[in-house]
Amino acid sequence: MRGVAVAAIALTSVMSMAACAKDSSSSGAGGSSNSASSGSGCKLSTPPTAAAAGTTTTGSSTKVDGSALKVGLAYDIGGRGDASFNDAAAAGLDLAKSQLGVKAENIKETTASPNESDAAKETRLRQLAQEGYNPIVTVGFAYAPALQNVAKDFPQTKFAIVDSTVDNSPNVTPLTFTEEQGSFLVGVIAAYKSKACHVGFVGGVNVPLIQKFQAGFDAGAKAAAPDIKIEDKYITPAGDFTGFQAPDKGRLVAQGELSAGADVIYQAAGNSGKGIFDAVKAKGGSYAIGVDSDQYKQAGVADDKDVIISSMMKRVDTAVYDFLRGVASNDLTGIPKVFDLAVGGVDFATSGGKVDDIKSTVDAYKAQIISGAIKVPSTI
Repeated sequence: MRGVAVAAIALTSVMSMAACAKDSSSSGAGGSSNSASSGSGCKLSTPPTAAAAGTTTTGSSTKVDGSALKVGLAYDIGGRGDASFNDAAAAGLDLAKSQLGVKAENIKETTASPNESDAAKETRLRQLAQEGYNPIVTVGFAYAPALQNVAKDFPQTKFAIVDSTVDNSPNVTPLTFTEEQGSFLVGVIAAYKSKACHVGFVGGVNVPLIQKFQAGFDAGAKAAAPDIKIEDKYITPAGDFTGFQAPDKGRLVAQGELSAGADVIYQAAGNSGKGIFDAVKAKGGSYAIGVDSDQYKQAGVADDKDVIISSMMKRVDTAVYDFLRGVASNDLTGIPKVFDLAVGGVDFATSGGKVDDIKSTVDAYKAQIISGAIKVPSTI
């Protein structure tokens, strides 16, 4: 377990620093919000009192015709059907088909292979551009080096990249997110739902992007329960991207955290999340938190939906749709510089009703982040 330094949080109400309770039935004193409805075994900090802040939405109700678009979409490893990150991008494309009239015959979807070279990615993108696909959406930061080379050779082609930026490329639109903000909220959920006051995070690959998920989750859990115990582990080290496509390895890592005492596990591991969910379900009495898509609703992990209490929703679907809509209307000025909580770019899911009892509390933390009262760390 790695310790995570969490900056002091400015709240309108004073946070209690009581220790975690061993007995889940013990009642909090001196401002503790511990309650039977949450089931937490932690002594919880007094939550913020602010009401939930409204979020702005991107896009417009004006009708846009995208029937002339010829769309190329290059997925990260796992592709359509991963029940997570890539499926969120696919949902944005599907929405463009239904709302903008993008024609199925004018769409080409391709998928990266695990640990493939930048040269292979570059070949894939060049082929799409040469075949006349415009716009082209690349899903994942791993496409950045290849896109740096391809974009300058096809200046009339509009590209977008999810989770990264490409410098000095005016025809590339970055679609980036504050993953740490959404992860903070599910960290709060984990603290409230843990009976052992012991939670875990499993990342797919130990890279800066996934560390943002860990940083936010750990900060949220500690804001809600300062003495909570947290397990933080990754399936593979930086450079080995199979960690996003290895359910068996994900299961083993999750089993290790469960054996150590964690009873709520948040995963940011792509297709490996299926193995993590399986481990949580097999353990019994434990819960899981999904990522990117509302995984309670995803067919690919339907067998485990009963243990999925929430998901950190990273609205890649919204970002992809907004980009395609912007290209169709020849106006990309409405694309946010970053998809954060304030514009609904990240959020927490409530499907299944397992967090209904604490939704108002999580919404209060959400409002504090949007207002700037809570600054969420993005590094571990």
